[in-house]
Amino acid sequence: MLREIQYKATAGIPTIFLLIIVALIAFGAAPYFISHNNPLGVIPSVIVLILVFASLPGFFVVNPGEAKALQLFGEYKGTVRTQGVWFASPFLSKKTISLRIRNFETTKLKVNDSRANPIEIAAIVVWKVIDTAEALFEVDNYSTYVAVQSESAVRAVAQSYPYDSHSDGEEALSTHTAEVSLSLQKAIQDRLAKAGVEVIEARISHLAYSPEIAQAMLQRQQAGAIIAARTKIVEGAVGMVETALQMLSDKGVVHLDEERKAQMVSNLLVVLCSERSASPVVNAGSIFG
Repeated sequence: MLREIQYKATAGIPTIFLLIIVALIAFGAAPYFISHNNPLGVIPSVIVLILVFASLPGFFVVNPGEAKALQLFGEYKGTVRTQGVWFASPFLSKKTISLRIRNFETTKLKVNDSRANPIEIAAIVVWKVIDTAEALFEVDNYSTYVAVQSESAVRAVAQSYPYDSHSDGEEALSTHTAEVSLSLQKAIQDRLAKAGVEVIEARISHLAYSPEIAQAMLQRQQAGAIIAARTKIVEGAVGMVETALQMLSDKGVVHLDEERKAQMVSNLLVVLCSERSASPVVNAGSIFG
């Protein structure tokens, strides 16, 4: 497995000035030899000029957020990450690779959650190259590799969580976004480690039930919400009835036997838990009659 190594390239600006000076000397020496009837003396000047021009492809520029991977006849020699103008052997091929942070959104995938409910899910993945040698030589096309492996990880994570949480402490796709995002990031990173890529962030961008079951799931969610609301209402009503009986007893307003208490509790619960306003009935006689 190839690992990135640093290539010590020569500073480009001083090398440019050096080649210019050498070329000027060689160019100026040619007329001197000709004027002194020494044509053979022009040959070294010509050779020097040819070598100077042949060296020009050895110059390359490294822009901010980029790196240059250098190869000699197919053999990896190293990578230059420092920005600026550099010089290396003109026989070295120099391939540019971006080190900038990138992001993409996966397509909307249709998968089954852990309860076998069909859902639609998509994710945003933020990543960057950290090892140029692995990115270039360990996989065929690292950008395509990132996209395909990310979708594979999204499928795997979606199948390991339910869409909704039905019990306390149960992690779900729709309710535990932070935990799911961390799990998704780890799953993608595990798949992309061999490609010299670091996953900076991964989060769900789209989550929904599939259209064929969306209506049924919506009704189930509504039913769950109604049950939860009615439970709260009943709990509150029981507390209010308990408080009312305690206050009546403590202040001696009225003394009720168990049968009358049961009747009062029943009436209060009906009033408090009913979805409609109660219609009062005035009793003109004795409540014990």
